[in-house]
Amino acid sequence: MALPGAYTQYNNSKILTASPAELTLMLYEGAIKFCNVAIGAIEHQDIQKAHNNIVKTEKIIDYLRQTLDMKYPVAQDFENIYVYLSQRLVEANMKKDKDILEEVNGHLRSVRDTWKEVMRVNQVKGAN
Repeated sequence: MALPGAYTQYNNSKILTASPAELTLMLYEGAIKFCNVAIGAIEHQDIQKAHNNIVKTEKIIDYLRQTLDMKYPVAQDFENIYVYLSQRLVEANMKKDKDILEEVNGHLRSVRDTWKEVMRVNQVKGAN
């Protein structure tokens, strides 16, 4: 059985050695996880837990927005997606609306999957 400290040390090491692309993927994964927790909390009428996890998701989206490099045309597309997701998260939090969170989570999964494909294609190009 692994010690809790060993797990934390492993995770910290994973983050410290990750490439920028891998860190972005981890952020998408985190946002999806927190959104899932918020959905479950709403289903169990745990309003505080839902709120806390929606806020965590919002913070990740805000961070992704702040780190966009606007010199690339595609950055504006990501900006538009992130603005929309932020607005929907605020609405979901105000209403504690599971359906809105499921919509946001679908978009997050789609962006994450696209990001994974971009990472894969770039890895293949780098190998050639």
